[in-house]
Amino acid sequence: MGSPKPCTEIWLKTRQNGEKKLGPMCKAELTGLGSRAPNPRVVVRQVPHQNLSLRREYSGVQRNDAGKGKPATLVWSVHSQESIIGVVIGKTDAKGFPDRKNIGAERYTFGFTVRDSPSCFININSWGREEYVKSLSESFRVGDCVIIENPLLQTKEVEKEEKYNPATPSCYKLLLSEIHSVVKICSRCEVDPELLSLLHVPVKDPQDFYSLGDIVANGQSLEGKIINVLAAVKSVGEPKYFTTSDRRRGHRCEVRLFDETQSSFLMICWDNESIQHAQSWMPRETVIFAADVKINFDKFRNSMVATVISKTIITPNPDTPEANILLNFIRESAEMLALDDEIGDQFREPINLQAIAEVYTVEQIKTKVLQNEGKPEPFYGIIFAYISMLNIDSETAKIIRNRCARCHYVVNETTNDCSFCSGLPSSLDTPAFPSFDLLVDLTDHTGTFPSCKLSDTVAEETLGCTVQEFLALTEAQKTALKWQLLLERSKIYFKVTLSHSSRSGLRTSLLSCKLADPIESSLSLTGKGKETPRMSAKQLEGL
Repeated sequence: MGSPKPCTEIWLKTRQNGEKKLGPMCKAELTGLGSRAPNPRVVVRQVPHQNLSLRREYSGVQRNDAGKGKPATLVWSVHSQESIIGVVIGKTDAKGFPDRKNIGAERYTFGFTVRDSPSCFININSWGREEYVKSLSESFRVGDCVIIENPLLQTKEVEKEEKYNPATPSCYKLLLSEIHSVVKICSRCEVDPELLSLLHVPVKDPQDFYSLGDIVANGQSLEGKIINVLAAVKSVGEPKYFTTSDRRRGHRCEVRLFDETQSSFLMICWDNESIQHAQSWMPRETVIFAADVKINFDKFRNSMVATVISKTIITPNPDTPEANILLNFIRESAEMLALDDEIGDQFREPINLQAIAEVYTVEQIKTKVLQNEGKPEPFYGIIFAYISMLNIDSETAKIIRNRCARCHYVVNETTNDCSFCSGLPSSLDTPAFPSFDLLVDLTDHTGTFPSCKLSDTVAEETLGCTVQEFLALTEAQKTALKWQLLLERSKIYFKVTLSHSSRSGLRTSLLSCKLADPIESSLSLTGKGKETPRMSAKQLEGL
């Protein structure tokens, strides 16, 4: 099933410019309409033996309160036996708004963008009762092929419309009427492959994008800017659900991106449609061209993040030379990307400790781990505990390792090369530096949490010395330093993430470890911390 052939000639007639022929409606090419001309008039000339006809619904000059004339909003309805057909490339959630005409009632709306050729796509909006709008919205998703019957065609105010909706090449938008309009879903086996191939054509210039490295380099100068991004999908988190203070339900999903210039970059989806779309992406296989994402500085992560907004249209696996280069990079760097999983996130994205407030005991951490089993999202917290195992007086090679100055990954001890950066451009002569790499056990009154990583600058702050200063200590001084820290109650900020290379399947990283204030510590013991259900010893046995 392909796009219907044009069957009606539409002409615009004005006093100033005379008659001007418009393109076929079914291609959404009505960009030449001179609606800004005074007293526009549409002339519909029916071509013999065709089905499509346009009926003019409104024209003339509108008057504002000041009595000044302005161009009319032109609206047509389409009546055809052969209907508009296209693929859905973007879609927003259904939302309700107070109905001005019926106080206390709500009207609902949602929008989507349909494409039927590489250069032609148009926004479509539906308004109406909650039941109608929600039912229609839930009947199809991004990537589906739809047939649209009897829509209304309306001129759009470009500046106003494109502030919150995707930018389109047309000066028009389509409106769906509950009474007259119909949207039908096509089976993929019935759709022309050329139509489906449009799902892989970016809506913006495929060379007009920022690399993730460019975004990081520009930093907060991009705050609030809307840009295009080409990147590969590293991971897709599970949707998280929450309730706002005014009892509205919300959800979010974190997507990790990467490219040749940046090993990890966060993109956040807030609406159900983009979350559903993201769930179809394959980590380390899917490349996306994200048109019109918003860039902001995340205070919690102390880094820049991208956000999917109502304007955003994401093209998966775009058919462009730039995307193919990135796809080849993914395939050639599979081993390197696996190693990258072990890079501490605190090196890439310094965490704002002030934003971490949940207090746990060891038992509560183990309970949380069991509850989050299999979920890729990390969780953060605070624990008041003792360091019960700290082997800083063992062999130096076991506690100090060289890291890459560029990415902080542990370099190969034999070749002194970084397995990650060796695959990146401009990786020559990247120096390595010695860094602490310790494993410590944390113990409180509820149990012990073993093998927590204490690394790099966090370890230096905890020990009170740099690597060079530590190497200058005698064995007796190292042992004395060890006993200064052992069995002293500390306030510890931590992060727990999944790790496929770890024997336990988890990686616990210490983000900060300092001696605890006695009063604050005692308050945590009297129940001021986070409470979670206690679990049996048998359930905790494996942890």
